[in-house]
Amino acid sequence: MSKAYIIEVHNRTAGIVTADERGFSFFSSERAFDSLDGQHFASARDAERAARALLTVRGGRVRRAAF
Repeated sequence: MSKAYIIEVHNRTAGIVTADERGFSFFSSERAFDSLDGQHFASARDAERAARALLTVRGGRVRRAAF
């Protein structure tokens, strides 16, 4: 049985993660999160943290974080 979780950030669906033998694989559902697409994480929470790190809230608007 597979485990899959939806990752949401600021009311936006970032993508889903699915459990596999290496941890959790991220599949982007919105362009803003495409840089995470295909990445592997130790946990679903780690994937959520990575998605949150891509975005920041300033002045009530959601923007991509500058790295």
